[in-house]
Amino acid sequence: MKILIVEDDFVARRTLKEILSPYGECDVVVDGEEAIQAFQLAWDERAPYRLICMDIMMPHVDGQESLQRIREVEREMGVKGADETRVIMISALDDPKTVVDAFYRGGATSYIVKPIQKKKLIEEIRSFGLIA
Repeated sequence: MKILIVEDDFVARRTLKEILSPYGECDVVVDGEEAIQAFQLAWDERAPYRLICMDIMMPHVDGQESLQRIREVEREMGVKGADETRVIMISALDDPKTVVDAFYRGGATSYIVKPIQKKKLIEEIRSFGLIA
C-alpha cells in the first residue's frame, strides 16, 4: 500500500511514519500544497496513494483546502466512492465545526484527534479494509 503523510510538525511526522511504515511505502510532505503535488504525481505515475494521513492546521495550504483539491482531482479523473483514496484528517482540534468541515465539506474518510494513538490509527485503517 502506498501512503502519504502530510504533517508540518516533525515529531508527528516521525510518529506517523513509524506507525505506518510496516503497512506500506510512506511518502512524507510538510504542507497541503506539497500534498496536492504528490497526489497528482502519484496518479501520473499510475501508482496512486491508497491512504493519506493529513494534518488540518498547516502553513500555506491547510489540510481542509488540500483535501478539497485532492477530491476535485479524483472527480476530474472519474474516481468515485470505494475507489477514492482513504483520507484520515488528524488535528489537535476536536470542536464540532472542524470535524463537520473535514467530513462534509472536505470528504474525509475519518478524523483522529492528536495526540496520535497507534491503536486508534491502526483500527481506523483496518476499518477501511486496507490492512488485515
